[in-house]
Amino acid sequence: MLESFTETMREYPTLALFLTIGLGFLIGKIRIGSFSLGSVTSVLLVGVLIGQLDIPMSGPIKMVFFMMFLFSIGYSVGPDFFRSLRGSGLKQALFALLMSSTCFGITWLIAYLCGYTKGETIGLFSGSQTCSSLLGVGTEALGKIGLSKEVLAKEVNIIPVCYAVTYIFGTLGTVIILGNIAPRLLGGIEKVKAATIELEKKLSSGDRSKDPAYVNALERVYYRAYKVTSDYFNIPRSVHDVEKYLRDKGFEVYVDRLRHEGEIKAPRHDDMIFAGDEIVVCGRSEFMVKVERCIGEEVSDPEILSYPLDRVEVIVKKGKFTGKTISELRREDFMHGVVVRDAIRSGNPIEIDLNTTFQKGDKLTVVGRPVQVKKATKEIGHVDRPSVQSDLMFVGLAIFIGGIFGTMSIYIGSIPVSFGTSGGALVAGLVFGWLRSKRPTFGHIPQGALWLMNNLGLNVFIAVVGIEAAPSFVAGIKAVGPMLFVAGAVGTMVPVFFGLWLGHKVFKFNPAITLGCCAGTRTCTAALGAAQNAIGSTVPAIGYAVTYAVSNIMLVIWGLVTVLVA
Repeated sequence: MLESFTETMREYPTLALFLTIGLGFLIGKIRIGSFSLGSVTSVLLVGVLIGQLDIPMSGPIKMVFFMMFLFSIGYSVGPDFFRSLRGSGLKQALFALLMSSTCFGITWLIAYLCGYTKGETIGLFSGSQTCSSLLGVGTEALGKIGLSKEVLAKEVNIIPVCYAVTYIFGTLGTVIILGNIAPRLLGGIEKVKAATIELEKKLSSGDRSKDPAYVNALERVYYRAYKVTSDYFNIPRSVHDVEKYLRDKGFEVYVDRLRHEGEIKAPRHDDMIFAGDEIVVCGRSEFMVKVERCIGEEVSDPEILSYPLDRVEVIVKKGKFTGKTISELRREDFMHGVVVRDAIRSGNPIEIDLNTTFQKGDKLTVVGRPVQVKKATKEIGHVDRPSVQSDLMFVGLAIFIGGIFGTMSIYIGSIPVSFGTSGGALVAGLVFGWLRSKRPTFGHIPQGALWLMNNLGLNVFIAVVGIEAAPSFVAGIKAVGPMLFVAGAVGTMVPVFFGLWLGHKVFKFNPAITLGCCAGTRTCTAALGAAQNAIGSTVPAIGYAVTYAVSNIMLVIWGLVTVLVA
């Protein structure tokens, strides 16, 4: 039975991959008290276990999903990332410099105390710090320091063995620390979540309206039906006169629906309203609370209130809409029957009153009958209509452009240093996510699609890593001994705990940013996913991007230094 199962998994490795993901998520949901492994850790452990069956995982599937994950992260936090650069970007770069120096220092000290050779030290460094690029860079550097062919071959051959032994804990240890232990060290999970929510409010990335389970009790726009009975209607009044009368009373509202002699219609400005008619009045909530006393009794009439409305977001672009107050815009024909529900400028909500003016680039949410909304948005700017469809042209080309950028190298001496295609995908996500926020006429990706790209992308990558690394991990332990595993674990944990202290006590980052900075400096994307899952927010990615870029370069430089001093 076991042999048959093993053969099936080897013949159909995709089945092993889905089994790993399914079991990983199942185990990740199990809680013991307040503790759980989380999906990322569980998927990696299941992958290592299933990988003992020696299942081949060929092809680019790992990098495809990894780049998808990194792009989705960048896209989600792009606008907030570029805003944060104005304040904390330089501090994050300095953090990465200090923490990556610690990674080098602890690795060199361990290698010195244990008497490791240059090849063993390079493998220890690349695996414990999860910096796979050091495998190639270190091998190339060894070939340039004048070793004999025999010694060079021995040193080069031991690098991947040592890497395999230390890499699993390099990843798994970082994931467990940042996903489970770190939030408790930073004040407790609830305190970290509260601090994250506060930062989300400042950055606007915590908009819960994107959560399908979220309903806001505060309605900004009301549509209410009234029986016309007030003394003002002792004689018939036109819609235009009624709206002017209400406006003179301080109520910026519209008559949006009229029932006269049993007939319901959308009234023109010159239609007459008689005593006993029913009308629907619409406007912002602050104007609607006292309208009843000027018209008559509010009634519950589903028939007159049952008609379609559009609620769309629109970016202000047209000059005729800017510089005018709400009160002045109210008198424009194209704004009749349309209410500005919300407004956002540079990521922050705008308080709306009669004197509010709008600028180009502001994002408004407007509500009204479809024909009126269509007429208004033409005069306001670019419509960002809700959709369940993803702009896959945008996704594909953006990741391609980012990947091409990632392949470009700068040379430190004769050693090429680059972001890599995965780092390029992250940069593409940041840039194109920011561009999307500035000009939402392209690149729409619904929240559900982003969630799938994020979670499936990361966990497929982690599953493949676990399955691929499992056989070489066991073989490596047998070849070099278990002490190297212990050395790698120390080399992994010390920089992470130092980084948590550094970010919390010295740089005084928000806890979520500290988690992201530590994951970025470790170039451990799995740890970023674990930290995000732990606190239920993508904010750590803001601290990840800068530190990931800086650390990618610094770890390679420190790797070259390792070859010289080990």
